[in-house]
Amino acid sequence: MPSSILLAMPLAPRLRSRLDALYEVHGPMKPVAPEGIPEGARGARALITLGGHRTDVAMMDALPELGLIACYGTGFEGVDVEAARARGIVVTHAKDANATSVAEFAMGLVIAAARDMGKGERSLRAGTWRSIETMSLVPGLAGRRMGIYGLGSIGMKIASRAAAFEMEIGYHGRAPKAGVAYEYHATLRELAAWCDVLVVAVRASEETRHAVGREVLEALGKDGVLVNISRGLVVDEAALAEALEQRVIHAAGLDVFEHEPAVPARLLAVPNAVLTPHIAAFTTAAQRLQTQTMLDALAAFFAGQRPGNVVPGLF
Repeated sequence: MPSSILLAMPLAPRLRSRLDALYEVHGPMKPVAPEGIPEGARGARALITLGGHRTDVAMMDALPELGLIACYGTGFEGVDVEAARARGIVVTHAKDANATSVAEFAMGLVIAAARDMGKGERSLRAGTWRSIETMSLVPGLAGRRMGIYGLGSIGMKIASRAAAFEMEIGYHGRAPKAGVAYEYHATLRELAAWCDVLVVAVRASEETRHAVGREVLEALGKDGVLVNISRGLVVDEAALAEALEQRVIHAAGLDVFEHEPAVPARLLAVPNAVLTPHIAAFTTAAQRLQTQTMLDALAAFFAGQRPGNVVPGLF
């Protein structure tokens, strides 16, 4: 099966049809584990998956002919990249295909959370809104500080949009970015203490797991707003729920959760959280570009060429 592909997740019918016309396609797997590999698919040369799915040594051993792991989205945290490299398996992802879409959605969450839009809408729908005096004043965004945790492609686009809202920008990452005028903070806690709005845009990894915990939230403070459009595992959801319940911070806007599609009941219950179902990248333009990036990677791989969207710094 020289052009055999295994799907770790369902694809849109139009995309599946395009793949069926070009390759021998198996799946989708259910569950996404070695025991979920369909009969006749163990000779697959390429695996199409999502960054959140676990693609570990056991999965690679169960697919002995595997040469390409193509992550449809930008994330690849579920892939054991060291094991892939040891086996000569190329890992690709969507690079910055959805950066614009995610950045504009992040700003939507910033505005909704900071300006209490969710609480205002619920008051209106419930019929409890009688006059403007019933609504609390909020600081707004102009003149306030945004801290961005992870100044990659998405983080940079969020920064430019926040600047248009007349916000001051700071960031934290592994090291300062060359040629970037925004203020760098050596630790995440320092960034949280400096800023009014903390946006999580860092890549998910074991290093960043629960990086935003109680200490960071306390540093963010009672007027602070947390927004996460990265991965749910970066935020300690129990600590966040407690911070929202006790008004340690003002509000949060979350598009991602640690154990999707499950959302902690405590987060669902608090009125000062804006919650959306991982839809930041769901625009026509972003999905079209992600699809084409994946198709280009498959075409290059099966032609014996190096794909242009190989995971950075690893291969």
